[in-house]
Amino acid sequence: RYHTTFRPAPTPEIHARLRQNPRDKEENIEKRVDTYYRNVKELEDFYEDAFYVNADQDPHVIFEFIESCIIKPLPCKK
Repeated sequence: RYHTTFRPAPTPEIHARLRQNPRDKEENIEKRVDTYYRNVKELEDFYEDAFYVNADQDPHVIFEFIESCIIKPLPCKK
């Protein structure tokens, strides 16, 4: 797969054969983003125990963070 900015086709011949996915047209993306923003608050309320993951890190660090959020000590009876 190629991207016009981040991973362009290596040759003009290949570039001439490329087609854009209809789902990636600007008006379709705008609809999806609008839908997201209309529903994000309800999703946050529904998944109140969810946690934020910064995915701009090393995969091992991300895994350890998620693991630490999932594995919590069981409550102790006094």
